[in-house]
Amino acid sequence: MSISTSPSTGKIYGLKRVCSVWKIARSTVYERRRRTRSKAVKQKPGPKPKISDESLLQAVRQDIKDSLFHGEGHKKIHARLRRHKGICVGRNRVLKLMRKNNLLSPYRYVQEKAKKHDGRITTDNPNVLWGTDATKILTVDDGWVWFFGLIEHWNAECMGWYMAKKGDRFVAIEALQQAIRAEYGSIGRGVAQGLQVRPDHGPQFTSDDFLKQLRYWGITPSFSFVREPETNGVVERFHRTYKEQVIHGRLYRNIEEVREVTREFIENYNEHWLLEKLSYHSPREARRIRKLKNVA
Repeated sequence: MSISTSPSTGKIYGLKRVCSVWKIARSTVYERRRRTRSKAVKQKPGPKPKISDESLLQAVRQDIKDSLFHGEGHKKIHARLRRHKGICVGRNRVLKLMRKNNLLSPYRYVQEKAKKHDGRITTDNPNVLWGTDATKILTVDDGWVWFFGLIEHWNAECMGWYMAKKGDRFVAIEALQQAIRAEYGSIGRGVAQGLQVRPDHGPQFTSDDFLKQLRYWGITPSFSFVREPETNGVVERFHRTYKEQVIHGRLYRNIEEVREVTREFIENYNEHWLLEKLSYHSPREARRIRKLKNVA
């Protein structure tokens, strides 16, 4: 019913007369009418985007299909669309589309309040601090097998790793030895002078053999805080990624199967895994960019 029609008599009165009697501005009536009409056809504010939601969703699905990894979040997908396909859209738009179509990472965790600790675990330069830790993987024939990794705190690159049936101090030394040989080209006395290695307080890392070997290479141990694993968070985060990508939900026959899959994953991780702290470059990309800047 029009506002200029009397609800009691049904007679039509002019809008100016009605507004005068009720002491309301006619602009208020016109605005209410405009809002009522606009509710029927909702339109996003701002200019029309260059790429439609349908095309963007198709590009997102294709990126997920082509990725070497699974369960990646919207931030990495948004970064790849921008860098490799030239699709420049808002990150929240990608998030909204992925949420609407059930494409978000299944590994989304409720963010807990971080524990406070003094200092900073990341570094501004390479070969300042490496993190090391061990994790176990269950196989059918060989039972539990051990994986030891060395992760660079500067760019989260996996510098070296080793896998064995028995996870003792000698395996921990072997993993570190491979990383040192690959990075420094030698395993001679004092070759890694100035480097710190951060393990936890496991028996492999607190043994005399492991600590003596560190001193031989010129490495200083920097143990993580007891009951505060976030102080060794770089390698802990790598182990979580490693298990999510190649261990969880799969069954391996023996250690050789795990070793082969692990070798392929680490190569792909170092070359292609995007990290937010590296401006969505992979660990090796960040290393190459740094070398180019140093040359310039």
